Amino acid sequence: MKRKPAFILAMTFGLAFALAGCNPWSGSTAHRPAEQSKYKLIMYYPGTTPKDLALVQDAINKRLTEKINAAIELKPIDWGAYNDKTNLMFTSNEKFDLMFTAAYLNFNANVAKGQFVQLDALLEKYGQGIIKTLGSNWIAGSQVNGHSYGVPTLKEFAGAAGLLFRKDLVDKYSIDLDRIHELADLTPIFRKIKENEPDVTPLVQSEGLTVPGLVAGYTMDLLGDGLGVLDPAAGNLKVVNLLETRPYTDAVKQMRNWYLEGFINEDAATLKDDQLYNIVRAGKAFAFAVTTKPGKDVEMSAQLGVELVQRDITRPQTTTGEATGAMLAISRTSADPERAMMFLDLLYTDKQLINLLDFGIEGRHYIKDSNGMLSYPEGVDSQNSTYSPGTAWMFGNQMNAYLWRNEDRDKWAKFKAFNDSSVKSPALGFMWDPTKVKNEVSAAFSVQKEFDGAIRTGTVDPDKYIPMYIEKLKAAGLGRIIAEKQKQLDAWAQSVRAPLNP
Repeated sequence: MKRKPAFILAMTFGLAFALAGCNPWSGSTAHRPAEQSKYKLIMYYPGTTPKDLALVQDAINKRLTEKINAAIELKPIDWGAYNDKTNLMFTSNEKFDLMFTAAYLNFNANVAKGQFVQLDALLEKYGQGIIKTLGSNWIAGSQVNGHSYGVPTLKEFAGAAGLLFRKDLVDKYSIDLDRIHELADLTPIFRKIKENEPDVTPLVQSEGLTVPGLVAGYTMDLLGDGLGVLDPAAGNLKVVNLLETRPYTDAVKQMRNWYLEGFINEDAATLKDDQLYNIVRAGKAFAFAVTTKPGKDVEMSAQLGVELVQRDITRPQTTTGEATGAMLAISRTSADPERAMMFLDLLYTDKQLINLLDFGIEGRHYIKDSNGMLSYPEGVDSQNSTYSPGTAWMFGNQMNAYLWRNEDRDKWAKFKAFNDSSVKSPALGFMWDPTKVKNEVSAAFSVQKEFDGAIRTGTVDPDKYIPMYIEKLKAAGLGRIIAEKQKQLDAWAQSVRAPLNP
């Protein structure tokens, strides 16, 4: 339902609630790492290997030697192989220090298995810059059972659902996006596109990028896997069936109406996300659904080569999924967790370091104008740059990252306002452990695969298929799943839950 990047949210769950005492590092802080011999950190993260990675790494290491008497080896792994390779690294007890992790990359499961160092003492001793930068909400929202096992990236601390539109057609038909407040407001707009642009599909949807999935995901707290959700607007901690909530049912009924009017592509239920993007690149789509944040339209315009504009259709919301959407963790096999934490702290406090990691070397990989905005050197673009990894969103304090000329100069101020305005789920910091009902969860996911795509894209009549869907989920054990989730949520609220700052 939520995508960050385009991963099915079913990947977000795993074994969680590691025992508070299961800490592979003793927490000793009797010595100061920077005063000891130089240490080489090893960090894994998903991504491609830029041609100039070694050159940038050398520049980073010069800075790290000055700051903490350390160096680092950066080791990207292709996205598709990341989970398998990191699991193998843990199985073989490979020595390394840091890795990128997230809710959708088995964070909970790795915590439960004891693969990550508990960070509480390390943060207090060597991570004060992190604590001051993130604040209590970020820290609490990323914890497991009241303890930190990963340091979240400071970027958007919230998510919203919205749509991106082709700007040329918005301008051509004088469409006022500010007048879109609910899904029904899009109907006359899509009708105009349908009538006047025969080669353009008004709304392109795919298996993973659907309006109902995103609306439900950013009005409800999915509590990890969507099998039993929480409505933050209800003001309580009652776990309910998503299919019986008003935002979901209203959205799927609207999709059905649009599908029957020919506004949605007929193959939406089986279309893959990358195929949807290809349709957008080819200029054959007017609108598509996305998770939004400030500047999402600029980001996707650059990625797809089509100028796009955005309109959010839900308020920003913060759940554990957002708080754990991008983190760096310290491996249990690290020979020097203290030095690893010192490096992490620099990612939040040292502007020169974070921009080296994000964008490379000034003059070679980018140039600055008089306002400090970045662009590529002459003859260089994102496709032929020798250092354009696209991983800036993964690391440290993004509010210290430089901005590119095509970005809003007020981007980070808008990010802060976006974060501050978000609805904070009352279950922020709760992590679901499906161990006791794992067979029921597996059976329920099989049912989801059968129904979700067709219902959310409008391909079938929800009035007929949702009751069938609910019956099959009940037969698979949804009632037991919700009861167990409710039990865990109540226990968490009593023993762990911390009050959130407004």
